[in-house]
Amino acid sequence: MMARTRRKRRREIKRLPRTDATLPEYDRRAVPQGLVTRRQLREMNRSPGGHAPVAVLRCKGCSYRPQWSCIHPTRAWLYSVDLAKPKRTPTLAQEWALDRAMAARQTCSGCGRRFHNCLSKKLGCCLECFDGTPVDPSSYIAPTASGPHRLAA
Repeated sequence: MMARTRRKRRREIKRLPRTDATLPEYDRRAVPQGLVTRRQLREMNRSPGGHAPVAVLRCKGCSYRPQWSCIHPTRAWLYSVDLAKPKRTPTLAQEWALDRAMAARQTCSGCGRRFHNCLSKKLGCCLECFDGTPVDPSSYIAPTASGPHRLAA
């Protein structure tokens, strides 16, 4: 008995007329004042603050189809600058926890040196401990003899 070949199903495109879209849509270079993307909010040191997007920035391809709403993954959500809140600053305990997590990823298990970049998970140590390749002294912080405190900051 021979196995049946599977037929590929065509992906159904769910097009909506632009008037039926739930959020207003704007083409590039036609966005009203006060609406920005997440990246622009981040540059202004602000966050959406829990608010939902208020409009959609249409992708470049949909500018040729003004009657249809944009359903492509390259569209962007637009947020209101008035509703945005300032970014939260981390507490000292949060910074301490992040630094310890990065120290675990940057410290060689063989020689104990903390590098400025993360070490390979596959190797588990630095190149010098793995195969003897010399390491540039400016790429790591030498271990101190005083104890376990090796924070970079």
